[in-house]
Amino acid sequence: MHAPDGFIDVPVSAAAGVLAAGAIAVSLRGARRELDDTARPGAGAGAERTAPLAGLVAAFIFAVQMLNFPVAAGTSGHLLGGALAAILVGPYTGVLCVSVVLLLQSVLFADGGLTALGVNITTMALTTTVVAYALFRGLVKVLPRSRRSVTAASFVAALVSVPASAVVFTLLYAVGGTTDVSIGKVATAMVGVHVLIGLGEAAITALTVGAVIAVRPDLVHGARGLRQKLKLRVNGELVDAPETAEPVPAPARSPRRVWIAGLVTSLVLAGFVSFYASANPDGLEKVAADHGIDKQAEEHAVADSPLADYGVKDVADARLSGGLAGVIGVGVTVVAGTGVFWAVRRRRTADEQAEATSPAGTSV
Repeated sequence: MHAPDGFIDVPVSAAAGVLAAGAIAVSLRGARRELDDTARPGAGAGAERTAPLAGLVAAFIFAVQMLNFPVAAGTSGHLLGGALAAILVGPYTGVLCVSVVLLLQSVLFADGGLTALGVNITTMALTTTVVAYALFRGLVKVLPRSRRSVTAASFVAALVSVPASAVVFTLLYAVGGTTDVSIGKVATAMVGVHVLIGLGEAAITALTVGAVIAVRPDLVHGARGLRQKLKLRVNGELVDAPETAEPVPAPARSPRRVWIAGLVTSLVLAGFVSFYASANPDGLEKVAADHGIDKQAEEHAVADSPLADYGVKDVADARLSGGLAGVIGVGVTVVAGTGVFWAVRRRRTADEQAEATSPAGTSV
């Protein structure tokens, strides 16, 4: 769903850029609270390492986005990642995770236009995260507070977030499209194909959330407040103990193993599995080609980048070229993402220290 330059005119692209910049500014403030988990009950010893985990989530999204999967005849789809990021690390941090990925993809890999970056952040980062997390929170409030319910809610939230993103793109195109096409036909095609892509997004999101919850539920933002079921042996049989008034704190364990496992998985997906991804155009590319949206598409400003089109320039072997590009992308994303989130978290710590030492913050 990466829109290139030329699909949307300059005024609407600029307006989307302003909206995206505002969303990022708000997310930076919100992410400071999400990344500072030290005060959260049950956070454990790994609370101070939420910034590297958020960087890992960004790298994982980058890796999985390289894995286009077939959804219909001649069409493929890939993870957008907003739902996954929001549920794992929080909605504000989730917006930043996907935005970091989109920025690096545009600048380094010529994937998504530079002038269309605001459009892509609005549709792929902001819309998916807001829609998915709002629906996810609503579902977990009415479902039993269990790990299975969190996983099920993540599936539904991710499924809905993808066609929602397609609807927002269609609205932007209706206002600022550069070609004269039937918006009704575009909307029908975009929503239809992205419902199918949403099923893949939902499966990836639910599997990932479920896998992390199974080993470290304390690291999943959306699983906060889960009650740990205790068993008592009565007359030789195990029965559920009465629920406690407070959630049972998670063991104080380092998230290092989860981080290493996630990084290795991302490297394998981007460096090896991506070679077997579908070569068919994704949903937006297919709809654009079928309905003439791409008539005014412009060549990417960094089309001659050494990593353009997810390959390393001057490396003749396609498998090696794509694999190296994927590994480089994961490495750059995890470093850049972790750096951004460390800076955000340190800024909150500095602000709190300044407030504590100021005259207004002095207790009497």
